[in-house]
Amino acid sequence: MDIIASHGSMLVIIAAVVGFFMAYGIGANDVANAMGTSVGSKALTIKQAIIIAMVFEFAGAYLAGGEVTSTIRKGIIDAAPFVDVPELMVLGMIASLFAAGSWLLLASYLGWPVSTTHSIIGAIIGFALVAVGSEAIQWGKVGGIVGSWIVTPAISGFIAYLIFMSAQKLIFDTDAPVKNAKRYVPIYMGLAGFVMALVTIKKGLKHVGLQMGTVEGFALAIGIAVLVGIIGKIAIGRLNIDPSADKKMQFNNVEKVFAILMILTACCMAFAHGSNDVANAIGPLAAVVSIVEHNGEIAKKAALAWWILPLGAFGIVAGLAILGKRVIKTIGEGITHLTPSRGFAAELAAASTVVIASGTGLPISTTQTLVGAVLGVGMARGIAALNMGVIRNIVVSWVITLPVGAALSIVIFYVLRAMFGV
Repeated sequence: MDIIASHGSMLVIIAAVVGFFMAYGIGANDVANAMGTSVGSKALTIKQAIIIAMVFEFAGAYLAGGEVTSTIRKGIIDAAPFVDVPELMVLGMIASLFAAGSWLLLASYLGWPVSTTHSIIGAIIGFALVAVGSEAIQWGKVGGIVGSWIVTPAISGFIAYLIFMSAQKLIFDTDAPVKNAKRYVPIYMGLAGFVMALVTIKKGLKHVGLQMGTVEGFALAIGIAVLVGIIGKIAIGRLNIDPSADKKMQFNNVEKVFAILMILTACCMAFAHGSNDVANAIGPLAAVVSIVEHNGEIAKKAALAWWILPLGAFGIVAGLAILGKRVIKTIGEGITHLTPSRGFAAELAAASTVVIASGTGLPISTTQTLVGAVLGVGMARGIAALNMGVIRNIVVSWVITLPVGAALSIVIFYVLRAMFGV
């Protein structure tokens, strides 16, 4: 407790620096979830994708990142053992942010799409193990996270496969692709509008205080879906595409329609991601600030100081701008060859899986969801369409994220204890 009283300001400054570092890592690694498919399918250039993502990620993080955040991410550890030793919680959260940020930086440099949520959870588990023992860890929740490595990519992959195959059968494999695109694409647009509205309501607006019940949320999403579908039908009806052109030309024109759709879905995903995953950086930071301000008292929820949200938002944008293109390239180009229709199927499947997970309480990684969706699209064209070397590296990086985060956190935690004489 003496440490908090005598070094409180120093601890907050250190936490702010490593919190920014963690947000930088989130921007460098996780933003590819929203923009990777758009770049891979050539709907956007890397520069365009980064500019669009910067706007929507910042908006999501700053406008909808939350007034109050859980101090312990995903309730993965129990705060009770730390009540008498709050200084260990403070040092542990600083160690966790530094450890998770370091792993994200290395993974981003190597082009590996890993889970930022799992990185911070692994780091928190690591320090808690050595600080107060295994009884502080909610092992059931850890088991759920490990299970999600298989469940979420499988769900999103299956949905992406269905969406892609339906587009092939209804549009691309027919004698009149343009005519069928005008008939069916508005339905896909309506479906995208429905899913993206639900993602934004569930993952974004709840942080602004716009709490909607399930019925109201679905009603609003259905209204948006119908509106988007009608606008889509009018817009596509006005396109001057020559139905007598050769099939390749018709395919190219249909792909252009899917490219526009995918850019819209990517913007929604970036907003939802910014609002949701900024908590991986600001949650532990808010915990440190709250404990220092309340002289060692540990609260389950912490009101955010005015500067914490913009710090997290700027960190995400900086990481994306400086290091984001490596992971974007892996997701967009490394796993399988993407066209706009394939990218749209993957993006919509990932968003649908986020909605399903939110409704069922399934622990989820947006990274694993999108990678699973891209795999599903690739599988629709046969195993030869997949780059198995890249996939192997991605799976290995997923498996080692929790233990690496934990190990780094333990080392940094002991260094901090030695520095502050705790």
